[in-house]
Amino acid sequence: MHFRVEGKGGKIRFIPVHPHSSQRISEYLERSGHGDRPDNELFRPVKNSAGTLERALTGHGIYKDVVRKYARILGLDPSAVCVHGLRATAATNALDHEADIAKVQEWLGHASIATTRLYDRRRSKPEDSPTFKVSY
Repeated sequence: MHFRVEGKGGKIRFIPVHPHSSQRISEYLERSGHGDRPDNELFRPVKNSAGTLERALTGHGIYKDVVRKYARILGLDPSAVCVHGLRATAATNALDHEADIAKVQEWLGHASIATTRLYDRRRSKPEDSPTFKVSY
């Protein structure tokens, strides 16, 4: 299973889905009743003021109605959770677990590896600072 992701400028990329996620997505699609066509959108609204549930949730809708909701449930300030922070966390986590930075670049859809390096927060850990490497 993979996701078809449309990025900036209409660029399309295909992202593999982790087997654990694949199983849960399959269960979700079965329960939601809209998984019978592989070209369907993954996330659809369960209610809206327009009355139509056929169109996909927008990125803004997912952020506002899903990410911020669960941030509140976890006791986080929803305004402190942003899309770029989530991307940086995912990139840093992948790099922490030995993912190749060129693959992370492709995964995030960056044209330049310099942009991917901006998302790498590993070097911002205080314990990794040269301050803690000096021997007195």
